[in-house]
Amino acid sequence: MSCCCIQCTSEMTVGVVERCGQYSGFTTPGMNIVAYPISTVRGTLSLRVQQMNVEVVTKTKDNVMIKVVVSVQYRVIKEKAKEAYYKLTDPRAQIRSYVIDSVRSTCPKMELDETFSSKEEVAQGVKEHLSAEMENVGYEIVQTLVTDLSPDGKVKQSMNEINANRRLKEAAQHKAEAEKTMLVKAAEADAESKYLSGTGVAKQRKAIIAGLQESVREFQGSVEGTSATDVMALLMMTQYFDMLHSVGSQSKTTTVFTPSAATQSSAIRDGMMQAQAGRL
Repeated sequence: MSCCCIQCTSEMTVGVVERCGQYSGFTTPGMNIVAYPISTVRGTLSLRVQQMNVEVVTKTKDNVMIKVVVSVQYRVIKEKAKEAYYKLTDPRAQIRSYVIDSVRSTCPKMELDETFSSKEEVAQGVKEHLSAEMENVGYEIVQTLVTDLSPDGKVKQSMNEINANRRLKEAAQHKAEAEKTMLVKAAEADAESKYLSGTGVAKQRKAIIAGLQESVREFQGSVEGTSATDVMALLMMTQYFDMLHSVGSQSKTTTVFTPSAATQSSAIRDGMMQAQAGRL
């Protein structure tokens, strides 16, 4: 003789019903009537998305040991709840085994730098491997994420040193380029300055020559019987005394001029006299 038993099931949960030890169906969320003791609710399955983190230690193609942490999000497929309950004793252990196998078959094909840049590929490979295997036992793999990927501490330190040295090298190159640019610009400025200075000197000399020519013409017109040679000699003498005055007035010490054709004593005397004249 059996009696009715009211069984309440929570939302997003199904209860596994057995009749005389044989599977007969599932309870739905809410109130369910079970013919006890012929039928019993053997257990329940949650239809919510669950997550588990799997830590895997493996090596890369360049023989660097790394730790990979993969987060797996999964849930029971409602239509395959029977397989999910009866085919697997410990689904989390099964998922962990598949994740470890997938990571250890993927990472050894990549070098360390490539592994960091291909985290999405590693996660996608794990998802494809898991989905194909777990779907047959009633589980859907919603998402897989590589949440952590870290090599040994010494490898981290060496990588940081490599990156630091690379940045120092780039900084030195930029500094050298800046100094080169400054030197080039300074050389261009100096060349431009010398060009302008030379142009100015040339124009100055042309003006002096034009002025001398005009002076010669005016002197010849004013004084009869003078030749161009006499006029130039007089102008040169005037320029010579102007030069003596300029040198003597700018110098804070006594300036001595020694003519090359004079004797030593007369040269010193004439030089002293010329210097004194230049100061007047």
